[in-house]
Amino acid sequence: MRPTAMLRWPAAAAALALVFLLLIAAAPPAAAFYLPGVAPNDFQKKDPLQVKVNKLSSTKTQLPYSYYSLPFCKPDTIVDSAENLGEVLRGDRIENSPYVFEMREPKMCQIVCKATISDKQAKELKEKIEDEYRVNMILDNLPLVVPITRPDRDDVVFQGGYHVGVKGQYAGSKDEKYFIHNHLIFLVKYHKDENSDLSRIVGFEVKPFSVKHQFEEKWNDANTRLSTCHPHANKIIINSDTPQEVEAGKDIIFTYDVGFEESDIKWASRWDTYLLMTDDQIHWFSIVNSLMIVLFLSGMVAMIMLRTLYRDISRYNQLETEEEAQEETGWKLVHGDVFRPPTNSDLLCVYVGTGVQFFGMLLVTMMFAVLGFLSPSNRGGLMTAMLLIWVLMGLFAGYASSRLYKMFKGSEWKSITLKTAFLFPGIAFGIFFVLNALIWGEKSSGAVPFSTMFALVLLWFGISVPLVFVGSYLGFKKPAIEAPVKTNKIPRQVPEQAWYMNPAFTILIGGILPFGAVFIELFFILTSIWLHQFYYIFGFLFLVFIILIITCAEIAIVLCYFQLCSEDYMWWWRSYLTSGSSAIYLFLYAGFYFFTKLQITKLVSGILFFGYMLLASFSFFVLTGTIGFCACLWFTRLIYSSVKID
Repeated sequence: MRPTAMLRWPAAAAALALVFLLLIAAAPPAAAFYLPGVAPNDFQKKDPLQVKVNKLSSTKTQLPYSYYSLPFCKPDTIVDSAENLGEVLRGDRIENSPYVFEMREPKMCQIVCKATISDKQAKELKEKIEDEYRVNMILDNLPLVVPITRPDRDDVVFQGGYHVGVKGQYAGSKDEKYFIHNHLIFLVKYHKDENSDLSRIVGFEVKPFSVKHQFEEKWNDANTRLSTCHPHANKIIINSDTPQEVEAGKDIIFTYDVGFEESDIKWASRWDTYLLMTDDQIHWFSIVNSLMIVLFLSGMVAMIMLRTLYRDISRYNQLETEEEAQEETGWKLVHGDVFRPPTNSDLLCVYVGTGVQFFGMLLVTMMFAVLGFLSPSNRGGLMTAMLLIWVLMGLFAGYASSRLYKMFKGSEWKSITLKTAFLFPGIAFGIFFVLNALIWGEKSSGAVPFSTMFALVLLWFGISVPLVFVGSYLGFKKPAIEAPVKTNKIPRQVPEQAWYMNPAFTILIGGILPFGAVFIELFFILTSIWLHQFYYIFGFLFLVFIILIITCAEIAIVLCYFQLCSEDYMWWWRSYLTSGSSAIYLFLYAGFYFFTKLQITKLVSGILFFGYMLLASFSFFVLTGTIGFCACLWFTRLIYSSVKID
């Protein structure tokens, strides 16, 4: 095969892949909002509607708490909803509530209960109001939202959940007081079937108010007549002019209104309100920015492979005498050392195996998400899927690490298997355990219970570890990957390198472009995680992921080629670290995001942020490093198999 024929296809394949993925990203995401097979609930008039309560959440603390940890009204019996693994890890705690509606039956000034606040409860309420905690509720699997009109853009945006209360001052006073939102005006939007009396819920909104209720007669639970809220006496709450202050020993009366509004929105599109992205242009800017980087790198790779390498290979193959060969310089001179096993080759095998595991997990998860199998209506589905796919991908981790280990002439395959099965999961579990202990110390519902922790360990030891062993056994049984050239017994001395070929410099430079290709999309991902917003533009994300793969591969190949031309054959670890160093920039960007976008003030919350981002950055290092390494391994095998070695 001619060198040009063998070296021309990567650029063309990259171009075809980008065109294909642009078509995927441009496809409307609305078709991917629901799990196939999920059936809607139909309600007749006066059918009971059960409102469920979820965790209290705050972007200032990142510590969720159970709804009933505050002195809200309780039903006769509190019933926990069964949560999946992802929901538990997210801190969701879904329970029943005393709010019960009847379909298409509006109600006004409904009393839920009267609660007397103790000193401890008043203190807890004030703390939650200070930390801007929000109450999350669910009706027919739809989360509760608060509509907010933006005057600058004359449109309505929706925020998940309503604030527990607000801080404010009485007129003429400078003292700050805490006021609780004790009157809720719910709006249930429904889509009515044209041919029957059945309706489907397509929206669940609330407007919270703080009202100091008064009653004229003796208190008689729900039958008490309120003087501050009575529809027949034209006493309807439309503002918080007489707010309910949080004071120890004082009574708080909780009330609500519920209204129903027919909507043209169909059930299949009811999540559009929650997932509507008003900044599609920024996503497209992100894609164009990433594509520019890819095209720049692709141009460099094409130039190297189609011109420089073709010229090199042709010249090397035309050398007739040994004297001519010895006079030559460049990458051919190190052919006797280029496939010499590196130092700490065992660790490299483990990292590559773990990287393959990550790559497989992300690829499969994203394909499921693009096809619509991981809808946000299935709370915790994404995290559950990622964990299960990670465990199953242990098979490929073991296979990849053992194949590379055998190529390095290793013989203790069980040792490398144990390291692959325990190194990264052990580090991740250790960080997770420490962070979980901190959450336990704060008495937050976000702390993973012992039973879930046991389930995670069971997944690790019961499924992942055996699969790594199976993959490792299968990989070690196969014949070793043969190097295209023989390795000399005596290592060649590496000549002194120019300053710009210093390993630390090239490694740090190499990480900039992969990070630059994804950092805009990274902003949206961090916002969805830490500011509790929905992220469901998986078409964009899948495209950015492919761009990341191409960028990592190309920057690693370009710098590897320059390194070999400088007669430095120690490329194994450097190829891994070149693209893997993008994780350093990810962690630095996370720090920038923390100080510029978040309002976290608690020490524990800050430790949680940086702990989880450290884990995410380490994972990103393993993923991008493996992509760069595999690209360089393919590249070096390709070019050295294309020249005649005497």
